[in-house]
Amino acid sequence: MKPGSADSNAPPLGGLSVDQFMRRHWQRAPLLIRQAIPDFEAPLDAAALIALAADDSVESRLVARRRGRWMLEHGPFDAGQLPPLSGRNWTLLVQGADLHSDAVHALLSRFRFLPDARLDDLMISLAADGGGVGPHLDSYDVFLLQAWGRRRWRIGRVAEPRLLPGLPLRILANFEAEQEWLLEPGDMLYLPPGWGHDGIAEGPCMTCSIGFRAPSRHEFLAAFLAEAADFPGGPDPRFGDRGRRAIDPAAAALIPDDLHGKLADWARRWRPTTAQIDEFIGRYLSEPKAGVWFDAPPSIGLRAFNRRIRRQGVALDRRTRMLWRGNTVYVNGEAERMTASTRTLLQRLAGRRHLGPADLQTVADDDELLPILHQWHKAGWLRLLPATKRP
Repeated sequence: MKPGSADSNAPPLGGLSVDQFMRRHWQRAPLLIRQAIPDFEAPLDAAALIALAADDSVESRLVARRRGRWMLEHGPFDAGQLPPLSGRNWTLLVQGADLHSDAVHALLSRFRFLPDARLDDLMISLAADGGGVGPHLDSYDVFLLQAWGRRRWRIGRVAEPRLLPGLPLRILANFEAEQEWLLEPGDMLYLPPGWGHDGIAEGPCMTCSIGFRAPSRHEFLAAFLAEAADFPGGPDPRFGDRGRRAIDPAAAALIPDDLHGKLADWARRWRPTTAQIDEFIGRYLSEPKAGVWFDAPPSIGLRAFNRRIRRQGVALDRRTRMLWRGNTVYVNGEAERMTASTRTLLQRLAGRRHLGPADLQTVADDDELLPILHQWHKAGWLRLLPATKRP
């Protein structure tokens, strides 16, 4: 199915409804969907993907098996560095392809029956015959959509994963396949977390991997506590010990009870406020992936910007993450309070990722929404839609 076709936004779940899929399979059981997207056409061809891998702003990896040994190289790669597709046993992985291609971003958008806060990215792998990355385990849900060519997938549960030592890849030592399928273009395999899987190309092929964000408690707390240390809020008392008596130098290495007690008390009594937690969660979940940067468009004055958005409309840049909760909208790691007058349009922008001219006709030059949209446009987070030609 071509990206611009009438059903290009339908969830690619074959004959299952979204509710059936979520009840029966999401985080529960694998699912093979034959012709999840009938007549599917890959959003990028091999040449376009290889061109992306040559860009130093794109995360890419080359995995190869040579003489029985696994090898891993990190991009960027010039086209001449990559083996020919007529060869064997190599795979090019391009992470976050949705950040660099409108067609790939449109494909990722078909999975918005799940929250944007859970969607991570769309990785594309290009493989020669026999190419793969070995049996491995993901800690997150993944959809494996065959773009072109054929890939054989073997899957199996792994209760206590063990890794092969001394390898540059996290390859399972104790993988045993329970099920096996050959996927052709348009077929898709869903796997919940914790299922080992091994995909081997049967001839040259391309596979789209839709992955999900699943922060661990350690990851979240490490980020939250690091920020809390930088911006603790409120008074910042410092330890003092006026009146301390001199001690015997032989006991100088002993941690004093009063110093230990005060630090322990600070640790036990520190509590973030509900507002601090709520705001951090929104900014944390809307933070763009590492290495993402935005191109600032030519500067437009506020009034001229207003005239143009009412003629053209606006759309979020494909790299922009926009979420909302309560009265706050979170955009690319920043928080913006929504008033009653801005709430409807900002929530609509977050949900649809665009606002048409009809949505913006009532925005006046002194409207409080206008400076927000204007600032996001100046930062490259928001784009003007192409002007429509009048008859």
